[in-house]
Amino acid sequence: MSASPNERLDEVRAELRAVAERLGDLAYEELRRAVEAGEARRPELERQLTRARHAVERALAVLGDADCGDMPTP
Repeated sequence: MSASPNERLDEVRAELRAVAERLGDLAYEELRRAVEAGEARRPELERQLTRARHAVERALAVLGDADCGDMPTP
């Protein structure tokens, strides 16, 4: 028996939530590395990772995910 469209969409939402979390973790690690290295500015990689996480969270909001974080809808 194959999954219904709603079940498949729930799976995609779960995958997107996992990707958003991983991107957030990577951004945090990069920011922490920069602080430990004494850098005065936010690293470009951290900015890119944060933008990517926000894009995934916006996609979750479009798909109607209730757990898409604290991002405002576009």
